[in-house]
Amino acid sequence: MDDIEAIAALQDPVRRRLYEYVAAQGREVGRNEAAEAAGVGRTLAAHHLDKLAEAGLLDSGSRRLTGRSGPGAGRPAKVYTRAAAERAVSLPARDYRTAAELLAEAAEDAGADAALHRAARRRGEALRGGAAPCGSLEEAAELLAARGYEPHMEQAPADQDPVGPGAAVRMRNCPFHSVAERFPPLVCGMNLALLEGLIGRGGGVRARMDARPGECCVVVEPD
Repeated sequence: MDDIEAIAALQDPVRRRLYEYVAAQGREVGRNEAAEAAGVGRTLAAHHLDKLAEAGLLDSGSRRLTGRSGPGAGRPAKVYTRAAAERAVSLPARDYRTAAELLAEAAEDAGADAALHRAARRRGEALRGGAAPCGSLEEAAELLAARGYEPHMEQAPADQDPVGPGAAVRMRNCPFHSVAERFPPLVCGMNLALLEGLIGRGGGVRARMDARPGECCVVVEPD
């Protein structure tokens, strides 16, 4: 299925709610949970979830949601996660990814990391629009959500959390994912500098590098 057809699959409001819920969880979601979150029946949810999987927007699999195995554990249930593949539509056709990759390759060859980081930090400051630095994780999360990072609060274990619940903001999406995969040190460093500029310094939160598989390479935490 091409990108236009895949994106068109989200026109249905129920289907879109289901997709947004599954995407926001960052884990496998069963049909019952998705149906309850979308406020629809399980049968209707199953139909739309399968359509999203057919469109390539969700990946599907099966596992026992009880967490048990062996006799009496129940039948495996169908579960869904957001697909890793990117979908984009541009009319007329544009190829910004190739341009970004060429620029990243040139910057890497020229050793222009420092210049790129300075430019990224300035852009982040410009995006903040003269506002004061973020004074809380909630404020930082709001800015990150507006930029497509899909932030979520993470509570550190009690023995590692000196500031209480919600000790860090993690991000499920990297807006520069495809280029970052090819040029990780360069692009992740650029991303960190951009977010440093975006949230500002001295407001009570800071951004630092802390890469995790499947998530953005930066974490935002109390300073």
